[in-house]
Amino acid sequence: MSDDPRGDGATPELPSADSGAASGHAKVAGSVAKWMRDADQQPQLVDAVRRIRRALPGDPAFGDPLSTAGPGGARAAARMIDTGSGASREVSMAALQVLQAVFEKAWGTPANGEVTIVFTDLVGFSSWSLQVGDGPTLGLLREVAATVEPPMIERGGQVVKRLGDGLMVVFDHPDKAVEAVFAARTALATLDHDGYRPRMRVGLHTGAPQPVGADWFGVDVNVAARMMELGGNGHVVMSGNTHDAIGVERLAELGLAAKRYRRGLLAAPQRGVPEDLRIYFLRPAPPPR
Repeated sequence: MSDDPRGDGATPELPSADSGAASGHAKVAGSVAKWMRDADQQPQLVDAVRRIRRALPGDPAFGDPLSTAGPGGARAAARMIDTGSGASREVSMAALQVLQAVFEKAWGTPANGEVTIVFTDLVGFSSWSLQVGDGPTLGLLREVAATVEPPMIERGGQVVKRLGDGLMVVFDHPDKAVEAVFAARTALATLDHDGYRPRMRVGLHTGAPQPVGADWFGVDVNVAARMMELGGNGHVVMSGNTHDAIGVERLAELGLAAKRYRRGLLAAPQRGVPEDLRIYFLRPAPPPR
């Protein structure tokens, strides 16, 4: 009787010990991976890591779309991490949270501290840009940025964002903010772009907004924007908070004078600001007689 059941003369292949071991290892690895995935999604474990994050330095919400916006190594790394909700993600974000807090401390970013927020806007810009088109408009914006931003930065201002023809800038010191604003306005007065001489209205407010990523958030930011809107035809307007933080003596040293804003009897209340907020127009002080 032949030992060749297939009748082709070939020796039958038997399963090797190595292939069986590899198959067993693959099953074990798959089981371990599944266990880790299941454990990673356990609500109790996720909650435990989140409680730990609340005790760590920095923003315990670091990792949401607001906190990861803008430049910075920690923010860039956070944007690359899976947006799931497992414990492993929370551990990764905890490490980046602490790293970002260290960066902000090294850079001198106030931790929920008091800052002065500045908003600027060009008077009559929208009407002018509609008449001249995109080319001259872009050229003007480049000139304005090159003229206005250096005085802000030189005095410690952080340019938070560019808003078309305006800026949002944050300062640690209110007197530096005021000094920068008037230096920028003086520099801007030298520009003449195809017959358009840009003028800048400015709003300032001092408060404690919340730093969120590369931006700032809160009521104080809205108040600063409303101060700018009151600037009308090219005025500098500041809140009572900023006025008090600088002081009359320091304003006089800067050659400036503040005049209290009084709302007319028939004028509508200013939206988005506390009813008891004092508001001031800020101008160069008249020369002594």
